[in-house]
Amino acid sequence: MAQSKSGRILVVRGGAIGDFILTLPVFSVLRKQFPTITLDVLGYPNIAQLALVGNLVDEVRSIEAQALAGFFARKNPKLDEGLTQYFSKFEMIISFLFDPDRIFQDNVARCSDAQFIKGPHRPDETQPLHATETFLKPLEQLTIFDADPVPQLVLPLAAQVQLPPGQWIAVHPGSGSPLKNWPETNWINTLQYIINESPWSFALIGGEAEVDRINHLAEILPLDRRKVILNRPLPEVAQWLSLCQAFVGHDSGITHLASALNKPGLVLWGETVESVWKPLSERMTLIKGDPGIQDISIQTVINAMVELMDRWGGGD
Repeated sequence: MAQSKSGRILVVRGGAIGDFILTLPVFSVLRKQFPTITLDVLGYPNIAQLALVGNLVDEVRSIEAQALAGFFARKNPKLDEGLTQYFSKFEMIISFLFDPDRIFQDNVARCSDAQFIKGPHRPDETQPLHATETFLKPLEQLTIFDADPVPQLVLPLAAQVQLPPGQWIAVHPGSGSPLKNWPETNWINTLQYIINESPWSFALIGGEAEVDRINHLAEILPLDRRKVILNRPLPEVAQWLSLCQAFVGHDSGITHLASALNKPGLVLWGETVESVWKPLSERMTLIKGDPGIQDISIQTVINAMVELMDRWGGGD
């Protein structure tokens, strides 16, 4: 990339938590390849803050700003002056937005002479390529061919979160779809067995969609052996995850977050295309039912958790 007076790259990335985390290798390799540039992300701040706290980007700007609407309109719309100045600062813009008709791209070109690299919004599940490799593919235009496809997130030490001494398993019993969730009764029976037969404690993680499920699971756990982490900012969730010895969850963004933090874990996997969406960390083990997640037995999960903690329960 030619040097310029700005030395700034913008990555435009919407999508859910998992989509963003699977794009972390893009930020990582740009940091490595262009160590002196300023790297910005235009995305959902509640998600993109992860890249900021992990020192993968320098600035986060909200993609939800009303002023951006003009950039998605046809026929020479009036573009917000502040945003036209913002886009003009960059020498390169890499966009992962769904923009099949190039509306956003063409409107950005009206106010910026930045090199524009268009990336895919989502991977093609019919192709034998993992999502992270798909998102890295556009960087071949920059002669970047050997980037590490494994998402990695390293957090600064934080004193504001703390778990009592012991062996802690983080559990995220939800996902973006009920079809990806193991039955709640199975979770209850599994945690009841584990709490009675082991010294382990549980950090229960959930968002708005999991409030009832988290509360039901919390009811069966002793107060001194549970921590409820509900509707907390993602950087804080990441800090709690980093304190746990292991993780258990579904096919979800939080699972990809735990994987990026290099946590050992179990993933109860449904019918999502494994070759495209599975966590790439070697410390994550997939448990699959036949034919689907509903058919994973409680005993299978218990046995896997025992093996997990026997191996990793002492820490990293």
